[in-house]
Amino acid sequence: MPNNPPDEGNPVAQQTDNRPPALKPALDSMTLLVAAVIVHDKATNRVVLLQRSENAKFARGMWDLPVGKSEPGEPITETAVRELYEETGLTVKPEALKVAHIIHGAWGVESPNGFLTVVFATHEWAGEPENREPHKHSQVRWIDAHTIPESFVDTTSSALHRYLMGGPEVSLNGWS
Repeated sequence: MPNNPPDEGNPVAQQTDNRPPALKPALDSMTLLVAAVIVHDKATNRVVLLQRSENAKFARGMWDLPVGKSEPGEPITETAVRELYEETGLTVKPEALKVAHIIHGAWGVESPNGFLTVVFATHEWAGEPENREPHKHSQVRWIDAHTIPESFVDTTSSALHRYLMGGPEVSLNGWS
C-alpha cells in the first residue's frame, strides 16, 4: 500500500498505511509523551515563559515553559508547534525546532508511569507572546535569561538552565 501524501496545506509528517500491525500496548507501562519549547531571542537574550494560574492542575502560581501533552498519533514536533501556539499565540515551523534537552521523569501528576519531555529550542518564530489560555496561565511574557524566576517548575527549570549554559542534554527526575 502506498504512503498517504501529506495534505497540500499541511506539510507535517503523516502516518502511513503500510505499517505492520502493532502489538497490543502495554498500558500499565505507558509513559506520557510531552513537548516543551524554549523560544529564545538571542539578540536580547530573552525567553518566553508562562506563569501557571491558581486554577492550574499542576504547579499553581509557578513559572514554566510552554509545554503540553502529545495527542495520539501526533509527531512530537507537531505537539511542540501546537502547544506553543495554543498557549502563547506564537507560531513556529517544525523544522525550526532543535532538540535542546530530554527529561525522563519517573512519575507525574497525569502520568503515574512516568513521562518523557522533549524540550525544543527555537530562534525563529512569528507573533508576539500573549496569554491564550487565561484559565490555565496568569501571564505569558518575555523574561530576561539572566533573571529567570526562582518559583519555576523543577524539571523544565533545570532543562532551561542547562540549555542556556550549554550543559548536559538529558536529565532524570524521580529515579532512584
